[in-house]
Amino acid sequence: MFTGIVEEIGRVSKISRGRHSAVLEIGAQKVLEHTKIGDSIAVNGICLTVTSLGAGSFTADVMHETLDRSALAALRSGDHVNLERAMPADGRFGGHMVGGHIDGTGRIVSIEKDDTAVWFTVQVKPELLRYVVEKGSIAMDGISLTVAKTQGDRFSVSAIPHTVRETVLHWRRPGELVNLETDMIGKYVEQLLHLSQKQDGRGGITEEFLTKYGF
Repeated sequence: MFTGIVEEIGRVSKISRGRHSAVLEIGAQKVLEHTKIGDSIAVNGICLTVTSLGAGSFTADVMHETLDRSALAALRSGDHVNLERAMPADGRFGGHMVGGHIDGTGRIVSIEKDDTAVWFTVQVKPELLRYVVEKGSIAMDGISLTVAKTQGDRFSVSAIPHTVRETVLHWRRPGELVNLETDMIGKYVEQLLHLSQKQDGRGGITEEFLTKYGF
């Protein structure tokens, strides 16, 4: 589990590509503190397992499914990436619940400055946009952000200068893909509703449904 609060900007030092997979070597410092082989680190919002540790770097395997569903496939040596270690049990919950399992990608269509804020507008497919709720949370490249508005096939977030400066948003440009993970609570609620409808053949939320699931 992650929080969407980026700890460090790392840099891709090497990419070894296989036919359907890749191995990333990422330069870092802070996220390596107390990190062991087998630990989880979110790389641009994607939970990856540390497979080796070096002096100022770590490696992680990226499987076929991850490459197909994320923007990691477009990474090149020298690119910057957001890094966050898995949240410790006694840590502060500064962002929102982020699983590190992205739902898909979006494409930045515009970046605009508004006084001190920076607005990022992202175009997404309908099947993903249905989970994007105005004033709700979304993880974009692993960054916990609040959805400021939705319109048509896109949504917008407003980032403060500190967030832009301390994450890969600093390098993002219109036309680029970003990894997106929507609020997991909404997906669980939808799944529960779907199961309820299959079981009783009725739509909507009933008193029996709420009682059954502890509400």
